[in-house]
Amino acid sequence: MKKEGHPDYHFITVVMTDGTSFKTRSTVGKAGHVINLDIDPKTHPAWTGGNQTVLDRGGRVSRFKDKFKGFVR
Repeated sequence: MKKEGHPDYHFITVVMTDGTSFKTRSTVGKAGHVINLDIDPKTHPAWTGGNQTVLDRGGRVSRFKDKFKGFVR
């Protein structure tokens, strides 16, 4: 392999939002670089499932239910 064609692959430290950290290899920064995350899989709703609730304040669902409340199969 040519040395000049590949980026430097070294160990860095990643600090999660709760303060825990781990070491991984990366091409980011230099050896010993520290990355502090603003969001991570432990806290972000995209990974945790979040507390999603469907709020319908007289919107489409209510109008649909009102329109078809007498409909029976």
